[in-house]
Amino acid sequence: MNRKRLGLLTALLIVPLFITVSCCSKKAVKPTTPKKAEEVKQQVTTEKQGVQEEGLETKKYPGIQGEFMESKYLKDIHFDFDKYNIRPDAAVVLKKNAEFLLAHPTYKIQIEGHCDERGSVEYNLVLGERRAKSAKNYLVNLGVDKDRLSTISYGKEMPLDPRHNEEAWAKNRRCHFIILEK
Repeated sequence: MNRKRLGLLTALLIVPLFITVSCCSKKAVKPTTPKKAEEVKQQVTTEKQGVQEEGLETKKYPGIQGEFMESKYLKDIHFDFDKYNIRPDAAVVLKKNAEFLLAHPTYKIQIEGHCDERGSVEYNLVLGERRAKSAKNYLVNLGVDKDRLSTISYGKEMPLDPRHNEEAWAKNRRCHFIILEK
């Protein structure tokens, strides 16, 4: 008999408590008017188009902390074997990159120097740094503020093309441009 009373007493105490808690925890939800929902949808669509129009894409390197943005308007430049001087075809690309950077004066850019797999790790790190600095100096001479540009060398550690032939090596001898801040 005590068990039945205890069960009944427990049920009488817990059920009202449960009802009180569940009623109080729900927040009133205002119905969204079709016009308001359409405005929000349009705003999100417009924001997405703005990013697409600028050609920015957020990316992340595996093994490297942080995110960066790439722009379809900032193109890579390439170098001859064992060289860091700016070739005529690279000068054309750098002029277009400079136009983009001058049109977006708040962007901070990192210039990555890359090499092919031939040569030692140390040698290629130095060569990659010289390539990145060469590209930076060229952009500064075109009017881009040097404080917006940083350089880093990855040497031969991050090949664009992992194959072991001249075509792949030519792709890997490059400077790559990423946007660190808008």
